[in-house]
Amino acid sequence: MSERVPIVRCAIYTRKSTEEGLEQTFNTLQAQRESAEAYILSRKGEGWQALATVYDDGGFSGSSLDRPALKQLLADMDGRRIDCVVVYKVDRLSRSLLDFTRLLSLFDKRGVSFVSVTQDFNTATSMGRLTLNILLSFAQFEREIISERTRDKLSAARRKGKWIGGIPVLGYDVAPEGGRLVVNEREAEQVRSMFSVCATCLTMTEALAAIRAHGWTAKRWTSARGKRHGGQLMGMSTLHMLLTNVLYRGDICHKGVVYPGEHQAIVSRELWLEVNGKLKLSRTTRRHNTRVEGLLGGLVTCGQCGAALKASFTRRRGEKHVYYLCRAGKRQQPACRQRPVASCDLDCSLRECLQEAGRRLDDSSDLQHVLR
Repeated sequence: MSERVPIVRCAIYTRKSTEEGLEQTFNTLQAQRESAEAYILSRKGEGWQALATVYDDGGFSGSSLDRPALKQLLADMDGRRIDCVVVYKVDRLSRSLLDFTRLLSLFDKRGVSFVSVTQDFNTATSMGRLTLNILLSFAQFEREIISERTRDKLSAARRKGKWIGGIPVLGYDVAPEGGRLVVNEREAEQVRSMFSVCATCLTMTEALAAIRAHGWTAKRWTSARGKRHGGQLMGMSTLHMLLTNVLYRGDICHKGVVYPGEHQAIVSRELWLEVNGKLKLSRTTRRHNTRVEGLLGGLVTCGQCGAALKASFTRRRGEKHVYYLCRAGKRQQPACRQRPVASCDLDCSLRECLQEAGRRLDDSSDLQHVLR
């Protein structure tokens, strides 16, 4: 009586980095699967059987493990439903040497073998593991070379003023054939009005309030996968990015360098420069240069440690909130447990004390005497 051959459940994993060509009747994912099925069929005598579950990652890069089909594959491995993973080439599973090492470690822990149809190796031997590492090294090298070529191509396109993709901008649409921006007249009129309104404002807070009063919103757009984005009211950061975007004056920015763009400008260069110069559009610089004065003026010390209190402020929803902060912990001093105190609370308390004392303050020395 012949001995029964154990069944080896084989999962076929396929991947393609881009979505280009996946709409074809017979695409590369199907070609990879056919080759894997033929390989499994050739080893039918050893008990190999292809699982019906499809693990296809179309449009996902091999530089990351964040892929839906790969996650499903690992989940099925955890459920002990897979005995062997079959791929067309090693780089279909991963192009990162570090990620591939992690995957092989997971395979070993779960007793799952790994096979490449076009690259014959056996990871059970030291020579097979060396061959696999060499193949992975070349796969990672190829990925890095492709990345460098892509970056160089995009940089060259930017220097020629071409739009190379990204999140759609209010006022522009992507041309149907792709590769360039065309003006959306309805949105462009809104952008011109926004710049005109901001040109009459003195601060970013005032400009944001004026923009919201008109009910203007961010651009609405739909991704290639049909998901809708945008349409929300303008926030401070959204308005800041819009007003500082050189696209609107007809330029392209790449790595901090501005080049003349191929697209049509929406606002004049003079208006763009006027708005950016007038509002000084850097909120960080404005905050650092702002002097904060409180009633105490640095005359009061902390009740916990005796260090001087300093007036500071923060902005919430366009309003400035002043508070007093203990200076202990600065300049290598021990830190203090005293929490920041709101200016309105401490100043009001001080005024009440002074009114009760009936003191008339002529100079800061009198105030220091009372505060002691």
